[in-house]
Amino acid sequence: MKTRLKELRAREGLNQTELAKKARVSRQTVSLIERNEYMPSLIIAVRIANVFKEPIENVFIFSEEELS
Repeated sequence: MKTRLKELRAREGLNQTELAKKARVSRQTVSLIERNEYMPSLIIAVRIANVFKEPIENVFIFSEEELS
């Protein structure tokens, strides 16, 4: 899974802490997701996508292998 978190945070002018507060997760969670060391639950992924007003599939990108 790839994420666009860094790109979207830059677009919105948010740091990890600000995103974490808006998504109601820890800053460490945001950091781990950005480094591809943690796959978020569906609830967390939806919260993050909602912060950016983006569909979840525009924030979290899965390869075909991961989906089959």
